[in-house]
Amino acid sequence: MTRPFRLASPVVELRQYTLKPGRRETLIALFDREFVETQEATGMTVIGQFRDLDRPDMFVWLRGFEDMQARKDALSAFYGGPVWAAHRDAANATMIDSDDVLLLKPAWPGAAFDLSGMRRSTATEAESMSDESRLSGFVEISIHHLQSGAEPGFNERFRTEAVPLLAANGAPLLGAFVSEYAENTFPRLPVRASENVFVIVTGFDDDDTHASHRAALAASPAWQAVRETMQAVSTKPVETLRLMPTARSLLR
Repeated sequence: MTRPFRLASPVVELRQYTLKPGRRETLIALFDREFVETQEATGMTVIGQFRDLDRPDMFVWLRGFEDMQARKDALSAFYGGPVWAAHRDAANATMIDSDDVLLLKPAWPGAAFDLSGMRRSTATEAESMSDESRLSGFVEISIHHLQSGAEPGFNERFRTEAVPLLAANGAPLLGAFVSEYAENTFPRLPVRASENVFVIVTGFDDDDTHASHRAALAASPAWQAVRETMQAVSTKPVETLRLMPTARSLLR
């Protein structure tokens, strides 16, 4: 039986793993088979897992928690449990680095991922999918690195001006997040604690739909004005992740 999903999550990890050349499909197969239901059994939500289309040796995924104490409890249970013990060597053998992690929280009430009504494919269903179905969906994650103190103004302008423009140009917002500065409750897994970021997640049917959206925004004077304002309070160029969900990713 599949578990019901709801609005998630007050605490989110954005994890980017650098893998050994040619090992991404090995990790994805292991992850989707062994690490989805078993992590969620501890109380966390595996929100999405992705192939990075521009970096063939990067695996990107998101997981969510109810709060920082729940994060500590869930991670302690999973990484101290039998499933991770049985498969950690195989997982770690695919990786060069797994410490690129941003700890996030919703940018405003209602900016979290709305997972209500979503259903993840079972492992059996994923195996029987056609290549077209297996590779459906497209997610873009934009990471804005902000100057200290710029967060309130950035958040408000993005919510009131950028979100309607994104929707009008074919990119409904899936979630918007800012840095969570609470103490890392599970220091065994480090996070990039010094980062001050605003993270935008949008979803599309496919790469062609995403390309059409990008073209529409590029032609929009209103979007260019908002973009210039956002860039003015950024400390570095925006990071853009173009992602293809795995067959068992909940977020598509």
